[in-house]
Amino acid sequence: MNATISGSLRYAAVCVFLFVMSVSFSQIASAKPTLDTPTLSFSNATDTTIDVTVTAGATGAPYGFTLQWMTQADYLANGFSSTAPLGCDASFAGPAADSRYALAPGQSIVVTPGDFTADNGFSTTCGGPLVCGTVYVFRVFAHAGAAWNRSAFSAIATASTLPCSTGCTLSQGYWKTHGPIPVGNNVNTWPVTSLTLGSAPSYTDLQLLAILNQKPMGNGLIILAHQLIAVRLSIANGADATPIAGAIAAADVLIGGLVVPPVGSGWLDPSLTADVTAQLEDWITANDCSNPIPE
Repeated sequence: MNATISGSLRYAAVCVFLFVMSVSFSQIASAKPTLDTPTLSFSNATDTTIDVTVTAGATGAPYGFTLQWMTQADYLANGFSSTAPLGCDASFAGPAADSRYALAPGQSIVVTPGDFTADNGFSTTCGGPLVCGTVYVFRVFAHAGAAWNRSAFSAIATASTLPCSTGCTLSQGYWKTHGPIPVGNNVNTWPVTSLTLGSAPSYTDLQLLAILNQKPMGNGLIILAHQLIAVRLSIANGADATPIAGAIAAADVLIGGLVVPPVGSGWLDPSLTADVTAQLEDWITANDCSNPIPE
């Protein structure tokens, strides 16, 4: 009987010891100091990029930081709270090997949404270009680590890309992912909701997106339509149509009354459309202000 009681007492003592230790470790963890919040400033905006200067607070940002952003229009429309994640983020990890993102107190570093440098410690959910003529909201926080709790979010700060520049084009890959059904964290940036291709009735934006996503399968009509859609959307977005006007007219003649798949069943031999398609594609490539996404 005494042995049973003695064993029970030992078991109870062990439980109490473990409880005390867990409380102690919890108190130690919660006693970690909190990093100061970095600040943001902006410079050197283009029509597709913004230079963002991240400056560490008095504690530095020894484990790196995360930058978040989205368009101001989406931010206001969705009523985001101060803690809800924004649409895009990029992580700049300080502890990674050879990382340049472990910031000393007061140290600054410039990062560029729309044209990030991919290096050690960097990752992002939104690597493509920003949208021209658009106001964005940004915020930042310093990462937590072994000796520090993460900082609070910075206050929301705003910056704008430059107005859409005359002559600047965007590829069919860009329009596919920024259309009426955006891909990932992108938003719809199409400047129109319908276009004409040839002499057939105009296509809706959803029909045009379906055409852009249609595999050519050797159909010259689809290949030509892909480039013509990108050209017409770029022109509606502010690109100068003068240098490509002749090729656009030739494309409309070739298409005529044919209805492009998958909306219709029109077909053209690629040998008939190759020259005009190449002219349209060359014009887009020569003036492209996006990061093209191959078809």
